[in-house]
Parts: sequence; structure tokens; C-alpha cells
Amino acid sequence: MKGVSDHLYGVLIMLVLSRRHRESVVVGDPGTCIERLLKVTVLEISRSSVRLGFEVPGHIPVNRWEVWRRYQTNIQPGGTSTVAS
Repeated sequence: MKGVSDHLYGVLIMLVLSRRHRESVVVGDPGTCIERLLKVTVLEISRSSVRLGFEVPGHIPVNRWEVWRRYQTNIQPGGTSTVAS
């Protein structure tokens, strides 16, 4: 099975950033008329997990990776999904 990097534009680059409590990362190009696509804020840091807040326009779905992969696996030809709502 091809990886995500093979599926999207042929290359996928991972940017690794350090953020503290209440600091954010924004995805989108501030130099264009394209609106901010995604803002991720660190809400809480505990011993074994980090809570993140995601701000996106209402039409953009946000899923955990494992849920997104499950949807991708169950997409039928023509764009319909076999995953129950």
C-alpha cells in the first residue's frame, strides 16, 4: 500500500515545532487571499497526553488520524462511504 506521501503531490514534509501551553500553529499562507485553513492551539499538557484545540472553517472536517484512515479505507468508487454515521 502506498503511503500518504506517495498519494499527495508525491512528497510530504513534516515540520516539527515545539509549542507551550496556549501557543498556536496556523496552516495557511498569510501572503495570499486564501483564508486561514487551520489553527491548532495547545490547550493542556499532562504527563501522557496533550489536548489540542482545532479552529477551522465549518466546511472543513477534522478527524483523528485513525478515523480518517478508516473512512479512506471504506470509500467506495463514486465517493460514497461504507462507514455508518
